[in-house]
Amino acid sequence: MKVAIVIPAYNEEASIGKVIGDIPGDVVSKIIVVNNNSSDNTAQNAAAAGAIVLTEKMQGYGASCLNGINYLKTKQCDIIVFLDGDYSDYPEEINLLLDPIINKDYDFVVGSRVLGKREKGALPLQSRIGSIIAGYLIKVIWGVPYTDLGPFRAIKYDRLTELNMKDKWYGWTVEMQIKAAKKKYKILEVPVSYRKRIGKSKVTGTVKGTVMASIIIIKTIIKYIFVDE
Repeated sequence: MKVAIVIPAYNEEASIGKVIGDIPGDVVSKIIVVNNNSSDNTAQNAAAAGAIVLTEKMQGYGASCLNGINYLKTKQCDIIVFLDGDYSDYPEEINLLLDPIINKDYDFVVGSRVLGKREKGALPLQSRIGSIIAGYLIKVIWGVPYTDLGPFRAIKYDRLTELNMKDKWYGWTVEMQIKAAKKKYKILEVPVSYRKRIGKSKVTGTVKGTVMASIIIIKTIIKYIFVDE
């Protein structure tokens, strides 16, 4: 199976090269970094590390992911992996996500930071608020027991296109997990390692960012209770 990685990146010049450098070259056929209005050298450093660099002018995590998916429409791809550009995830653990899809025919695999080994302080409570709320509500409403909304995830390309992803902001991860649950995909969570990111988080690094993300996650869940897609 051909595997592509999509990495949304906003001002990650200090980390993006490390992320790309740790991706197993024998596993991944395309590494796509979506530069989301960075004011630093994120794009240049990503290109120098060997990634395909796209530009997304609309500020938003989901918008960047959608840009990457759109690019892959014209490419041959069987599995898409999503990964953050801040070096908090361990790219070398990619096979933990791919193996259940390739060898056990899972549709969607989420890397759970909650179930995995975490560096002390890497996943503080404010980083888990959205996951705690979302995990409880999705289990109650749709019967799928997610423990995390972790960004490190893999999904079959054809299954992803069926989801018709739309969110352009903080609701991206929970939208994918809700829609996969509603469509009764074969879903698995696997433990992944997690460390302190390089630089300050744009979301949980501030009270405003944490509150906004939590509100959007809850609104997304409520929306898909009533929207049949």
